[in-house]
Amino acid sequence: MTNLAEALRDLNEDLVNELVEEKLANGVNPIDIIKECNEGIVAVGELFASGHYYLTELMFSAEIMQVVMEKLEPMIAKSSAAEQTIGTFVIGTVSGDIHDIGKNIVVNLLRSHGFKVIDLGVDVPVEKFVEIVRESGTKVLGLSALLNSTYPEMKNVIEALTEAGLRDQVKIIIGGTITSETVREFTGADAFATEALTGVKYAKSVYGK
Repeated sequence: MTNLAEALRDLNEDLVNELVEEKLANGVNPIDIIKECNEGIVAVGELFASGHYYLTELMFSAEIMQVVMEKLEPMIAKSSAAEQTIGTFVIGTVSGDIHDIGKNIVVNLLRSHGFKVIDLGVDVPVEKFVEIVRESGTKVLGLSALLNSTYPEMKNVIEALTEAGLRDQVKIIIGGTITSETVREFTGADAFATEALTGVKYAKSVYGK
């Protein structure tokens, strides 16, 4: 694990920002910096899962990551503008849920792997998902959630896409620790992921990469 990943794992905000600035000054690619940060975020998730970290630490790590992303995203957009992207990925946390830690990790990983990501944020209404899928022409839609009460809302989004005649053009993956094969079947999604890299691998497979 790199120094930057360790600093993020340990929630050392000052050191994270210092190391990011140092790497940028030395010409390190912003995408490589994001990959190091993601390693730290994954470590935080493991500490949370094992009971060593609590929700407060999990949220703080997301805040640190957000500050880093605000600094790096403009550089990534500028450097990748002329590059060929793998494809478009639309993602959002469904209506009734405002959790975005997992979603943000997926977004960062997708971008670092060459995807153009349209992040709709949290508490996204059904109509918004339908609108953006239609406008973007994406082949993959990610529905994220942390609360098990949102199963029906995921199903609502998928049924609305069917009614709009868009279901056949898009593969839908649901994500979050609450998801499972049973939930996938209930919602009508094509796949599910309980960790970020599964979502990236699935998106690549849809786009033939």
